[in-house]
Amino acid sequence: MDRPEAPADIRVLLIDDDAELGSMLTEYLGGEGFATTVVYDGEAGVRAALQGEHDVVVLDVMLPLLNGVEALKRIRQASGIPIIMLTAKGDHVDRVVGLEMGADDYVPKPCYPRELVARLRAVLRRSEGGADHRRGQTMALGDLRLQPAQRRASWQECPLYLTVTEFNILEALLGGSDRVLSKDELSEKVLGRPREPYDRSVDVHVSNLRQKLSALAGDAVEIETVRGVGYRLRRK
Repeated sequence: MDRPEAPADIRVLLIDDDAELGSMLTEYLGGEGFATTVVYDGEAGVRAALQGEHDVVVLDVMLPLLNGVEALKRIRQASGIPIIMLTAKGDHVDRVVGLEMGADDYVPKPCYPRELVARLRAVLRRSEGGADHRRGQTMALGDLRLQPAQRRASWQECPLYLTVTEFNILEALLGGSDRVLSKDELSEKVLGRPREPYDRSVDVHVSNLRQKLSALAGDAVEIETVRGVGYRLRRK
């Protein structure tokens, strides 16, 4: 069976000091239609990520000169580019810290190329503008406005700066009206993958989104936690 092809102009920035892994992933991703640039330390990675020449970043946690978490922090201060973290298998602390700092997803090491390709495609789908049927559509809850096609969010016309994943969680919650969305449903819809046991990804992204909403809207809107079920967006 033929593999689905990624658009040839998708540019991946891989920040990892493992030259062998970089070479292997460059070759594999090339066969899937991705053009990969590899840099080998955190400082060079930040500079490359902020040049605006790439569509998505794959960022290792353990890096020379500047570790991956600090590199992520610096990138997020100036860019909303989709970022996937490479974390040590079983290291839940690095995963949670990365998500809290604004990573969109993670892939554990050892890194399996097929899994990385699947995560890349998922995060890129989420970062695209709205589908044709949503063009021109505005979603709203009180003074909260979301324009999916333009990837814009605002509160009382003040921009709400969100990562790709935070934007999509907010879109899903707005689209759910007053319905509670389960964590499993949000993982499938927003992260593009089934929720894993003890996976806190959705919770961390929701927590980040809550903080950003609260900074602009105060308590006028809230993401309510329905214990044992999931989340819903409510206007107070």
